[in-house]
Amino acid sequence: MPEQKTLKRAAADKRAGKASSTQAGEFVKEQVDKVRAGQHGVRSARQAIAIGLSEARRAGVAVKSPKKGTASAATRKKAATDNAAGQRKSTAKTSTESTAKRSRASTDALKREGSAGASRAALSKQTRSAAAKRPAASRSAAAKKAAATKGAAGRSAAAKKAAHTRASRTHH
Repeated sequence: MPEQKTLKRAAADKRAGKASSTQAGEFVKEQVDKVRAGQHGVRSARQAIAIGLSEARRAGVAVKSPKKGTASAATRKKAATDNAAGQRKSTAKTSTESTAKRSRASTDALKREGSAGASRAALSKQTRSAAAKRPAASRSAAAKKAAATKGAAGRSAAAKKAAHTRASRTHH
């Protein structure tokens, strides 16, 4: 279950006109933070991302299901189920003994996993490999949209940070 602050940040992203993937990023960040805090573990960065995306879909964020051929049938089915759960408005969910057992079992399984999957190195490796699979035009379009929805102050801060990064890299 996502925390209230995560839901609020995702709602703020939506109001700001940011992409659904940006909204979902709040849930992924929460999972990474939970792993780093030792609340549970993950086998890989991809698992932390998958848990975050699942929570985002169930919270009503319009994250598309993966296309056929890009993910397994089970993953696509889970994404569709999560999206459907997120569209239902009723908060009164029927809690049965089996769902409680299943929830506890999945939590216990995650607690047995390590925290290396949420390390900076693991997340960096995952990010780079995911970006490498996308065409340049797609990456460029995403960057343009990000710049457009950032706002003047955000763009200014990003430009200063980029200039600082460039300067620090030229000295080495």
